[in-house]
Amino acid sequence: MKTIKSFLFVAGLAVSASSNLFAQEISQNIVVITGVRFAYPLVDKWIKEYTVENPKAQITIDARTITDPEKYDLLIEAYDQDKAVKETREYISIGRYALLPVANATSAFAKEYGDKGLIEKTYKQIFFHDIYAEKDNSITVPFTVYTRLQKAGAPLTFAKYFGYEQQQIKGKSIAGADEHLIKALLKDDTGITYTVPGLAYDLTTRKPTQGLTIIPVDLDGNGRVSKEEKQTDNLDQVLAKLETEKVKNVPVEYVHFSIAKNNSNPEAKKFLLWVASHAEVDLHQYGYLKPEPKRLQVEKEKLERFSAVK
Repeated sequence: MKTIKSFLFVAGLAVSASSNLFAQEISQNIVVITGVRFAYPLVDKWIKEYTVENPKAQITIDARTITDPEKYDLLIEAYDQDKAVKETREYISIGRYALLPVANATSAFAKEYGDKGLIEKTYKQIFFHDIYAEKDNSITVPFTVYTRLQKAGAPLTFAKYFGYEQQQIKGKSIAGADEHLIKALLKDDTGITYTVPGLAYDLTTRKPTQGLTIIPVDLDGNGRVSKEEKQTDNLDQVLAKLETEKVKNVPVEYVHFSIAKNNSNPEAKKFLLWVASHAEVDLHQYGYLKPEPKRLQVEKEKLERFSAVK
């Protein structure tokens, strides 16, 4: 009897150990991603492709609200982080996004400036509170600027490019994500805002999103908007110009993926390396510009060294 009890006890320990190892393996395969919401469609595509190759991986996006979820493995951000944050996380720049001015297609603003376009001083006067800015007295049509309420990548990048802070963007502040600006604008026939190409354009037709007019800008900084600069009807042509030419009046910033330097999930490391090697194929399809090759190569090599550390 004693022998049988001992056997059952040992067997129980073996089952328990096996269960714990199985649970640990599953836990290591779970990866939670959060961050800037306009990147979710692209990241979701990468998740699906990665899990086809790595079926044990369980990767999910936990949508950001006012704050980030309590626990996550990978963070997507659309602005440069503070030095203190960078010291605790490993980064890779997966692509770049541009910010374009858009208006409700039925608005008087769209009718006038969809053809006329914006030069720098008019751009600043329309979007920013600045009593010292040079005024353009030709602005006579009504408009309502929509902007983000919370600190976020797009408004920070937009304001910084023109020499301002996010709080200096004027207009109605909307809680939520960048797509909420578009929804608010579409309900207001005076509405204008700034947004990423992935929201400004229909990614299937490559034409402006229904209900929106893309406002052309003075890309070469000569104080006028030429006929060529007014060609905004095709997303691929816009991306090609932004990627191959030095342009003005279009803020551009990187989208970053980051992971904690300490106690990071091995599956998250593996997924991040996969993204670094596969990202460029999908960037244009989703409205992004490719990263600078030298920068990406340096960051990939750094990430590979980090991933090799157990």
